[in-house]
Amino acid sequence: MRVVCVLGSPRKNGNSATVARRFVDKARSNGSDVQVYLLNELEFKGCQACMACKTTREDCVLDDGLTSVLKDVSRTDVLVLASPIYFGGVSAQMKAFIDRTYSFLTPHFYRKEKHSRLDPGKKLVFILSQGQKEESKFQDIFVRYEHFLKWYGFDDTYVIRACGVDNVDDVLSRQDILDMTDMIAEKIWKKSSIL
Repeated sequence: MRVVCVLGSPRKNGNSATVARRFVDKARSNGSDVQVYLLNELEFKGCQACMACKTTREDCVLDDGLTSVLKDVSRTDVLVLASPIYFGGVSAQMKAFIDRTYSFLTPHFYRKEKHSRLDPGKKLVFILSQGQKEESKFQDIFVRYEHFLKWYGFDDTYVIRACGVDNVDDVLSRQDILDMTDMIAEKIWKKSSIL
């Protein structure tokens, strides 16, 4: 099984990255091929709205630090997206990455039955960390992207939210989050071994 993990935090050891690392460590221990990308270390632009991916090409026309990331995401079985919550949304790095996945959608995707160029049946793990303790705050973030991610073929989705984690490594003292991460990893590998 192929796993691609995209880290949206500018901190290598931030809480969202720590949860994602725990997940990919489980994936490796289950024999998966894992590729991890730290967006903050890549040089790339946001979507340029050039529409080349809808007219003359089937991929993003930009050739930058996201080119290989998008290629790997298109071939993966499990995608892990991890981001801290900044000003009520995912990080700027993650938002720019998500915008660039527009190239995965077919021309006239909103009118066609087949919306995506990706193969169906992929799994998604969406990890969010926030300093705000109140779980009702920012619970709408995944919902904003869920519709598009389903169009891409991510029908099997899991959301891990770590609330009230202000400082680096705070999540390591949150056994509930660590246990949830382990449970989701095991569930994904159990399902895939049945197929």
